[in-house]
Amino acid sequence: MTETLTHESSAFVNFRHFAFAERYAHAFRWLDVRRFRFSDPSAPDRDLLAGLVAHEQFRDDYAGGGVDPGGTRHGEYWLRLLTPEAYESIGRERAARLLATWAEQYGPLPGPLAEALRREAHDPLATADSVHHLNGLGEDEYYDWASVHGEFHELVLVDRAARRLTLLVAADD
Repeated sequence: MTETLTHESSAFVNFRHFAFAERYAHAFRWLDVRRFRFSDPSAPDRDLLAGLVAHEQFRDDYAGGGVDPGGTRHGEYWLRLLTPEAYESIGRERAARLLATWAEQYGPLPGPLAEALRREAHDPLATADSVHHLNGLGEDEYYDWASVHGEFHELVLVDRAARRLTLLVAADD
């Protein structure tokens, strides 16, 4: 069963908007956040993930074109290959380490960027009942020009008390 999700809001944290852009001159780094509401707090995570994959907001190649209602790509992958089974359940601590390792790989973050990442990623992560990492696909499932991303990390956070699902995509291209 697929749970119907309602897109609530989005945020985009662009690393280049912060004072240390020269440190990242070789890559365009960003965090895309999309928040969704769901109605049934007892819906299994699998149904929530199916609702996410079916949602129009999920049809984004993250290569500059934005959401494409008729799109066939998501991130680095062909959309038709993405199913709830492509996500592995991981703990909040592992997800926080993944985000921190990606964000801080070139050195400490300036305060305003660290604050933006805390607000948009780490705060929702702290209240998530479950966390899923897109990890069930490999290069064989890449679409024709998927290698545009240097790194691509996708997390799905489920907060049952708030009836909110948050999609986090952290990437460099």
